[in-house]
Formats: sequence, structure tokens, C-alpha cells
Amino acid sequence: MNAKKHPACKLFVLDTNVLMHDPTSLFRFEEHDVFVPMMTLEELDNNKKGMSEVARNARQASRTLDGIVGGFEERIEKGIPLEGPSAGLATGRLFMQTEPINGTLPATLPTAKADNQIIGVMMHLTDKHPKRAVILVSKDINMRIKARALGLDAQDYYNDKVLEDTDLLYGGTRELSADFWEANGKDMESWKQDGRTLYRIRGPLCPDLLINEFLWQDGERPFQTIVREKNGKTAVLETLKDYSHQKNNVWGITARNREQNFALNLLMDPEVDFITLLGQAGTGKTLLTLAAGLTQTLEAKLYSEIIITRVTVPVGEDIGFLPGTEEEKMTPWMGALEDNLDVLNKPSEDGGEWGRAATRDLIRSRIKVKSLNFMRGRTFINKYLIIDEAQNLTPKQMKTLITRAGPGTKVVCLGNIAQIDTPYLTEGSSGLTYVVDRFKGWPHSGHVTLMRGERSRLADHAAEVL
Repeated sequence: MNAKKHPACKLFVLDTNVLMHDPTSLFRFEEHDVFVPMMTLEELDNNKKGMSEVARNARQASRTLDGIVGGFEERIEKGIPLEGPSAGLATGRLFMQTEPINGTLPATLPTAKADNQIIGVMMHLTDKHPKRAVILVSKDINMRIKARALGLDAQDYYNDKVLEDTDLLYGGTRELSADFWEANGKDMESWKQDGRTLYRIRGPLCPDLLINEFLWQDGERPFQTIVREKNGKTAVLETLKDYSHQKNNVWGITARNREQNFALNLLMDPEVDFITLLGQAGTGKTLLTLAAGLTQTLEAKLYSEIIITRVTVPVGEDIGFLPGTEEEKMTPWMGALEDNLDVLNKPSEDGGEWGRAATRDLIRSRIKVKSLNFMRGRTFINKYLIIDEAQNLTPKQMKTLITRAGPGTKVVCLGNIAQIDTPYLTEGSSGLTYVVDRFKGWPHSGHVTLMRGERSRLADHAAEVL
């Protein structure tokens, strides 16, 4: 390795979990060099069997490595240039371990463990290239702690993070300052259309607004609008339908707070194809989504049926063999759906018990529960697709699901990024964070972060104090 020629160029040693998390990670280190220890390849080999996402990624990583190394066998020691295989994404080189390395590991670390052998390779490389930054990249926190305890440089794999700080995540709503109208209201135009009032405003705030962002102002005359158009320094705002009023109820449900009203305006808008709702437990995400889905499926006939899927953590594992249909096997994961249907299927005054049972059967016939495992290759036409617990999906799985949508399909993603159960997935790298960030400002998508829990005073207090 010509370390003297590249003193500023770092050498990144990859742990197996990085390749299994993102098979294209080899191309994500720009001008720096990448080193793959033999133990990493061994662990890739051990994890390649099966139908899980991890096994698929392991196979993909092996194929990527094969494509890079093919034809360069005699030059592996000098490093294989990554510029060609990565189509210009990376300009560094790939090094593989071509010799047995017996790093002097401390006696307390058992050498049989794969992690410790990779740390041994790290120590050897650090000694061999004293003038060069050698950095271990791993998604395993304990591995990073071990490496740092031995005086080695280690860091997480950051490339998959959409945002460094989830506090910066787009919230979908914006509070207007008291002087908003003075600053942005000159030459304002106003007109009525389909029972809504529209305003065309001009001013310094307009370039910062995003389409389908909700604007609100409290005070003597509370004001709530949605941004419908944006063109340079002008924007068109449209007043909202008030779903907190009983006359506008959705399947018997009314909005209990401002954010729920925003969410219902999105859910009931046929022009919005993709919606993300974030919020902690009890903010009403599933209830509002189901109520809007039932109204538009059974009353307005906009959609033919409601499809609900959620990640069965352990993610993507096989849901098992017979007996039991796909629906029956998914039932234990769908307790949340059952609870919400009980709320929505209130007994009507005139129908009595028979009416209630008939309504329940009708609702059940229009709601299908599907497993994520069988989504590949499907196309949903005129369906209302609800993805529950979406924070447990990786960006790749999220793309697989959303691209199932055919004509006339609406996709709603629900989740709470503070409750991630999938290993190696963090708030910053979750598929839900990814789609919220990428879809903001698209005219046919909308996002609301629900703030207030509406479950009960007990649940609200518990969320605060426990």
C-alpha cells in the first residue's frame, strides 16, 4: 500500500454488519480506501442462507465484491480501484486481507471470536501505517467500544443516516408569528373555490414554505391553512375543513386537537396519495387512518378495500407453515387494529345488536391483513394501504412497499421513531425518517407529527412521568 502517496487518504476497515446493512457501502467512502478483512468475508458466508433481509443483503454484498475483484486477482495487494465499479461514486481503492495477520491481541480477548480477529487486523494495520488514519467502521456498539478501549479509531456507519438529529425532521406544521400578515400580506388576493377560501400572499416567508405544509396561528381569530401552491416569493394558502365539528365527523370520529384536524384533512383529500403520520402512543394515528379509510372505502367508494400490513418483528422472518392462512397468522400482530375497530363500530341507535354484527362483518370483509413477506411483485390498484409500525422498516423495505402502489391507491405510513425494534436501525436511519424527508414538498404527499396523546388521562400521565 502506498500510504506515503496518500497521507490524507484514510483507510476504513469494514465490519460485516456494515456490508449486511448496506451492500453498497463499499462505494460510500469517496476518495478513501477500504479494507475488507478475511473474517468479514467468513461472516458474510455464514449469513448468506435464508430469505431474510439480512441474508439477501449478505448475498448482494458478496456479488458486489465478486464484481470488483473479478479480473484483478494479481493486483489485490496493491489495491483495486473502485472508480470503475462504483461509476465514479468512489475514487479510493479496495484492499483485501491477502496474508495471515497475527495481531498481538491482549490476553483477555479470545481470538476465536470474529470481532476480536477483526480488531487484531486493525492493530496490525495501525502498526504498519503509523502515518495514516486507520478507522474501524461498525454498526456494533460493543465492537466500537472494544476498539476504542484498545486505543484504536472506530466509528458508526453514517451514510445511511437521513438526518443527524431527528429534532430537525420535518414536522409538517408551522406556527405563524404575530406579524405574519404585516410582513406577507401586502397585495394579498383572496377568493372562494369549492367552499374553501384561498389567499395568495407575497413576502419573505414564502420561499421557505413547502407544498402541503400546514400553517396555523392562535389568538382571538385562530387561523389554520394548508399551502397549496408555491412560486418564488408568492404562495397560495387554502383554509381547512374543520373536522373537530360533529357535522364533519369521519365515521363518527372528530378531531380532538389541531394536529388531528390537519391529519384528517390530508387523509380525506383524494389528491394526496402518500401520507406519513408520526406520533407517540395514543395520539390517534391508527384510529384516524382507519376512520378515513372506512369512510372512503364503504361510503365514498373511492377505494375497493383497505390493506393493512405491519412489520412482524423479527422483521421479514417467515410467518410459518400450515395450518392457518396468511390472515390468521397475522392476527396476533393486529391487536391494534381490533382495538380501533371496536371504537369505530359503535352500536347504532336503530340497528341494535343485529345491525352492529352486520356492520362488523361488512367492515371485516373490506379490510385485508397482509404480511410484508409476500409484497414483492404485487401491484395494488384502488386500494387504501396502511403501513403500521413503519419505523421498523429499512429505507430499502420502505421503497419496496411504496412502489407497490398502482393507480388510485393511497399509502399511509404510521409510526413512532422513538420505538424502533429492528437491530442496527436508529431514528436517523429508519425508513420512516427517510420517506418523511424525501417526500416533503411533493404536491401529492403530506406529513403531520401528532403531538398530544388523546387516549386517556392515565396514559398521558404515564407517558410523561414514566
